[in-house]
Amino acid sequence: MKLSAQENLAPGTSLRAKVEALQEAGYDGIELNGNDSLGGRLKEVKDELSTSRIRVSTICGGLQHNLLSPDPKERSKTVEEYLERLRWSAELGAVGFIMVPGFGPPRLPDLTPISATVAELEEKLVVEELKLIAKRAKDYGAFLLLEPLNRYETHFLKTVGFARRLIEEASSDNIRMMADFFHMNIEEADVADSVLKNLEYIKHFHAADSNRLNPGRGHSDFGVLKEVEGRGFSGYVALECSFSGDRREELAFTAKYLRKQAE
Repeated sequence: MKLSAQENLAPGTSLRAKVEALQEAGYDGIELNGNDSLGGRLKEVKDELSTSRIRVSTICGGLQHNLLSPDPKERSKTVEEYLERLRWSAELGAVGFIMVPGFGPPRLPDLTPISATVAELEEKLVVEELKLIAKRAKDYGAFLLLEPLNRYETHFLKTVGFARRLIEEASSDNIRMMADFFHMNIEEADVADSVLKNLEYIKHFHAADSNRLNPGRGHSDFGVLKEVEGRGFSGYVALECSFSGDRREELAFTAKYLRKQAE
């Protein structure tokens, strides 16, 4: 199992300092923020990692737009932003770009009874957008990773089972999902069962404990990582959490904790 952490979690004010801190704490990767400034940092990232065993695991977040917007111009802008970040992912050798179709409540109008329900419209819209992205990104060599959130952060994509359905409807080899232990702890009836049933579609994990602190500081069960490891999962488990103590100490603690869970 490979471990990663989001760049904002690593101590240090420079990328070099962050990479050195993660390496010292026992990590294998770094998850980069996908804001617009990353496009101008690609050479810096490649140069800094050229002498390190740390690799870019994934690119996450940083976007302002929404695939479920009622505005077609905003949806089109979102598609272009996803494609750009998939190109960055491929250039950096990352697994892919983590995306959320939409945050918060629905933004499409309810047109029943003359049309499908909002939920049906949203699903059809997202599937067609995923097909478009996949067709244009088929040669990039990086995955678009759907992220299910919890009910308090989105109305739309909340379970790994629904993510699988979207992937299968889009029918593309370069669309998969990222499973987040914190969100699954809220939305899944059985986290381990949901992970194992859908593991063929999972290319990346986010890890935070029940209280959204680093794993090992709450009551979530990460024991499923043992079977995930046993089934040959080759991706990363990346920290997306907060720390209650010193970052260097907590990073090292969690690396040891997660590796022990996977033994």
